[in-house]
Amino acid sequence: MSEISEKLMEGTSKPAGAPAALVLEDGAVFRGTSCAAAGEVFGEICFNTSLEGYLEVITDPSYAGQIVTMTYPQIGNYGVNPDDAQAETPALRGLVVRDLCATPSNWRCTRTLPEYLRAHDVVAIEGVDTRALVRHVRDHGAQRAVLSTLDVDEASLLAKVRASASLVGQNLAATVSCTAPFAFDAAALPASQAFALADPAPARFKVAAYDCGAKRSILENLVRAGCAVIVVPWDTPAEDVLAMGPDGVFLSNGPGDPEAVEGTYAQVEKLLGRVPVFGICLGHQMICKAAGSDIEKLKFGHRGGNHPVMNLLTGRVEITAQNHGFGLVFPSLGALVPELSGGRVRHEDDLRCWVEAGVAPVVQNERFGRIRLTHVNLNDGTAEGIAFLDLPAFSVQYHPEASPGPTDAHYLFTAFARLMEGREDYLDIDIAEDRLAGWSFASGKGAA
Repeated sequence: MSEISEKLMEGTSKPAGAPAALVLEDGAVFRGTSCAAAGEVFGEICFNTSLEGYLEVITDPSYAGQIVTMTYPQIGNYGVNPDDAQAETPALRGLVVRDLCATPSNWRCTRTLPEYLRAHDVVAIEGVDTRALVRHVRDHGAQRAVLSTLDVDEASLLAKVRASASLVGQNLAATVSCTAPFAFDAAALPASQAFALADPAPARFKVAAYDCGAKRSILENLVRAGCAVIVVPWDTPAEDVLAMGPDGVFLSNGPGDPEAVEGTYAQVEKLLGRVPVFGICLGHQMICKAAGSDIEKLKFGHRGGNHPVMNLLTGRVEITAQNHGFGLVFPSLGALVPELSGGRVRHEDDLRCWVEAGVAPVVQNERFGRIRLTHVNLNDGTAEGIAFLDLPAFSVQYHPEASPGPTDAHYLFTAFARLMEGREDYLDIDIAEDRLAGWSFASGKGAA
């Protein structure tokens, strides 16, 4: 082999990692090699179908307590830029990939993904048939798993994972929330993203944001929509929030079982009707719990950047980014109001019936009056959004900040601003036009 060939091999090859194993509680075993930190971790196995945005996924606090499988075959191609991270440190338990790229190529790259994972002690495995793993989870459901580079004995790992704690019942939001209030404004926006994003709107609203594991990009989108944000811990008393004199309250995304986050939804119950409220993901579930609804655990959750959601108000389909394992049981909010629900009086489990009917149904809630179903998941017919008709509040199960993911749902940040202005038509927005509003190419900024 020539000297040039040897240098090419050195620059494009990576040494084989130590043996590693992933074992699920039902006995399924997936073997591979270690590609990051050494260790042994336990968590709920899940998968994300995004084609890019792996750093945003890895640093999303909503993945606390979970071992994340990326379905795209090669992860790490463009390396890591810390400005894209959604939190200071990853909260996930472990990472599973087909191939982890050690030689990225991108002008924004500051380090490789394997280097980043090792620096943050994230245990990861590569060489796994991720297609087979995802099919198994889809067929058999989310379950406990153990990922180890220290012990690769099947019987030993199976005994360990069956003795491990379940994600259900754990208040993981408390583990990733801030410990004290802090301000988040335009000065906190990353300069390295200015080439693509338009300047933020002038701050017109003061917003108190409950941090249940908030993604940084959500806070950035609130700022870009004209909000000066005060981030508060997950269990901040409603009285303390109201004393701040906010124009609105935002409820963030977050990890784990919503039933265990009573410290938040008990406060939301006191805030509804007192101030405009907007919730995303776990924040949506907190609003639903405050209204007395039931929450169900989904078989394998919704995680990725390509989930179709029907907006029942506009009749348009939004391609959305999602990350959740629990969802609202819409009928539990109350009985249908026939005259506002196309004459129907009986609930259906599959909410795609309302898509077919072209109706956004309304229920009568015992605590807060009329509540409308606004969005439905077209893959499985689950609830994706609600709006209160007798007080200023709305929420969605998916992620309009699109980090990673499409920008179809960007309009929801604009809707929150309009809600704080007191507009009754706050959700009446041309989503096709609004989705371009936050980008520099919409105004010609940064054009060559």
